[in-house]
Amino acid sequence: MAGLFGNNISPSCDYCAYGTLSPAGDVILCEKRGIMALGNSCRKFEYDPLKRVPKEPIALAKFSEEDFKL
Repeated sequence: MAGLFGNNISPSCDYCAYGTLSPAGDVILCEKRGIMALGNSCRKFEYDPLKRVPKEPIALAKFSEEDFKL
């Protein structure tokens, strides 16, 4: 399923519709396969765009007035 992050989404239990992050945050609790490690996936993978965490934005360079003088 194409979504907000392009067409090349690699399957991962981290953002699967059937998976939920455990309270400890170290494994995924899957409705279909049980306990799964972070980053793993299976054939039942179904993309859920609301679970995907976007990457941190790149910091912009800081300029001074001297940089813009001729």
